[in-house]
Amino acid sequence: MGENTQENLKEAFAGESQANRKYLAFAKKAEEEGYPQVAKLFRAAAEAETVHAHNHLRVMKGIKSTKENLQDAIGGETQEFKKMYPEMMEKAKAEKNDEAVQTFHYANEVEKIHAGLYSKALESLGKNEALDYYICPFCGNTVEKAPPEKCPICGAPGKKFIKIA
Repeated sequence: MGENTQENLKEAFAGESQANRKYLAFAKKAEEEGYPQVAKLFRAAAEAETVHAHNHLRVMKGIKSTKENLQDAIGGETQEFKKMYPEMMEKAKAEKNDEAVQTFHYANEVEKIHAGLYSKALESLGKNEALDYYICPFCGNTVEKAPPEKCPICGAPGKKFIKIA
């Protein structure tokens, strides 16, 4: 595959992925404002963007075996919490943007957790251990088995955690 096509696929994958997330946020807002039909449209478009993103990733040969995918995920999460987010937090602090510092801090702490969970999954690959995962809807904290009484990252009540199916 040509270099230009590979770069275009990466750019398209990133754009479609961002559109998916943005449209899901737009759907949530439309629901809150009492526009269920608009919310449904945003969710439909978000799902279509996911199809596009997955297609682009497949053509880029970005989906491999589960073992390789876990290794890739560990590397990505580790790079984020060791380099990307610390640098972003420093820049946001210098600009006195406390909201950005907080959102980068939340993500940074959770990326550490994700790397650990992926490492654990890699170590137990093939054992098919049944675990439930819960997500904090405010900071993204990801825990297994049961939610805590209180989120150790943002302080949200554990009863707000969302069980992942």
